[in-house]
Amino acid sequence: MSTYFPKAGEIARKWYVVDASGQTLGRLASQVARILMGKENPKYTPFLDTGDHVIVINADTIKMTGMKSEQKAYHHYTGYPGGLRSEDFRERFARKPEVIVEDAVARMLPKTKMGKQMFTKLQVYRGDKHPHQAQKPEVWSLEARA
Repeated sequence: MSTYFPKAGEIARKWYVVDASGQTLGRLASQVARILMGKENPKYTPFLDTGDHVIVINADTIKMTGMKSEQKAYHHYTGYPGGLRSEDFRERFARKPEVIVEDAVARMLPKTKMGKQMFTKLQVYRGDKHPHQAQKPEVWSLEARA
């Protein structure tokens, strides 16, 4: 007996649409990360990218539980002395809600070259419109799969 490994041509990538309206950020991000990694696919192999494409819509209607929306802050360092920049969750959410969802999903993916490749299959949009109708995406329901 030998272990089955899918070849590059055998990996058929599907497109899924995930509606984020009313969803909790962390639970949404973990489910999207599982789809991007391919863990929902029967042909999952840890060292191959067998994941599917994900389109997240309505990113401006996600919710945070508890006091996280008042207490959470995002930091980045510019590389210069005194270059620590901080932004509250509410400010960033009002300005760029797509980036909040992308950041949450990216931090749940592997921190490797393959994780970066998986992240490129994620598209996040503020409203319910997206330009990927030609790919015929399927609707992915998070409630039924949890």
